[in-house]
Amino acid sequence: MWVNRVKSSVCVASGLSYSYRQQLAVKVISKNEPVSHIAKNEKVSRKFLYQQKDIAQNALNQAFEKPEKEEEVLYNLPVTKKWIFQLILGLIFICHSSYRGVVELLRDLFDYTISVGTVHNRVKEVVPVAQKINKSADLSSIKMASIDEIFHSNHPILTGVDNHSSYCFLLEEAQHRDENTWGWYLLEATEQGLDPNYIIADAGKGIRAAHRTIWENKVFQGDVWHILDQANTLCRSLAKKAQGATTEREKLEAKIEKTNLGIISGSLSNKLTKVIKNERKWLNLADDIKILVYWLRMDILCLAGTNWSERMELMDFVINELKRRENEAHKGIKSLRVALSSQKDDLLAFSNMIDQKLSEIALRFKIPLSLVREVCLLKKKPLSTNKYWQKWNQLHQKLSHKFWSINQAVEEALESTPRASSLVENLNSRLRNYFHLRKHLGSDYLELLQFFLNHRRFMESRKPERVGKSPAELMTGEKHPHWLEMLGFERFQRA
Repeated sequence: MWVNRVKSSVCVASGLSYSYRQQLAVKVISKNEPVSHIAKNEKVSRKFLYQQKDIAQNALNQAFEKPEKEEEVLYNLPVTKKWIFQLILGLIFICHSSYRGVVELLRDLFDYTISVGTVHNRVKEVVPVAQKINKSADLSSIKMASIDEIFHSNHPILTGVDNHSSYCFLLEEAQHRDENTWGWYLLEATEQGLDPNYIIADAGKGIRAAHRTIWENKVFQGDVWHILDQANTLCRSLAKKAQGATTEREKLEAKIEKTNLGIISGSLSNKLTKVIKNERKWLNLADDIKILVYWLRMDILCLAGTNWSERMELMDFVINELKRRENEAHKGIKSLRVALSSQKDDLLAFSNMIDQKLSEIALRFKIPLSLVREVCLLKKKPLSTNKYWQKWNQLHQKLSHKFWSINQAVEEALESTPRASSLVENLNSRLRNYFHLRKHLGSDYLELLQFFLNHRRFMESRKPERVGKSPAELMTGEKHPHWLEMLGFERFQRA
């Protein structure tokens, strides 16, 4: 009899599926039911159940065990004082670390004690090397320069960037930002070969005065971003005023509704009339300014547009319309009008560049300039609209096989015509990540920071030709060693 029972339990166990065996193993591990009861109910032996339990327990242990690879030594790094010096520079300039952050990291991860003063001295040691490299750079290849100023601890930091390579040719802390200060540093840059064809900057008086003194024959382009930002700010302010007037009218009407039978007294009636009139005034003013700013953005300061003379006429129209509305109790309107009046020539300087490029395209392909202008204006229309494709077909029929080449030439002309000092603004935003860690900057720190920014290689970029290259390599077209090697260090490399 006993033999028959053993044989029957073995037969049952051998026929169980893998998923069912997992369920049995979970029951045994959970200990909610004695193993003998489970064996009896499932008609299997206790030995079989313990075997399934062991299999499941081993699987759980392996799942929660640390992989051996994490404990494996990848490579041995010889840590010397010179290597720690490299690490200090990397932490400060790559990781934007503070001096105290460097001290803490070396203490916690390397069990190495160092003072803040020692970190400062180590950084200062390589400044002469960086300064020599900065001063020896040939800036003659810079054809379009963007200059600007930012502030740190109430001191202006003068900055300058090459629009093509984003090479920073100027990074100086100054006491003032007047004509003499700007002139001094720009003259220093000219001694290194700086002689751009175009200069882009905002409406700073010192910048403009220095430009007239040093580069009177060079084209000065106004930065359109700042004026458009001012215009958009004005629109938002007027919209808030209009919303406030509407809210005031709604509150007064709600108050009138709560009076007996809605009977309006003479004082409330007069007040409601004034409130409604005030609301209409602000609503109309906000709508008018919004339309004018839209024209400014989409028709006057856009890349693809009419020629310079027509843009100037539109600019004068917008200025006159703003002047008509200056007495509407909002100072921002007059401020925008004055800014447009004083800067209109500089703001529209880019339009002259586009006109010249389109004329060259017309001569190259031996077609009327008007057709090239139509191709240019086509860029304003959204690709998803029927008007775009209708105009596209018309131009394709007129220009035949030349259409594709002309279209490509116009695109390149527009893309190579900057209207804003975006690169120098981008530089300023990156500089703030370094400046906020320090109360005082100093010329030594800025020299080393300028060297680092110009010789570190881009890891990624929207333009594929920039990836893996530094601003210095893009400007000169020549390769250079890693920035740490340029400072006299030997980088660690695994065997």
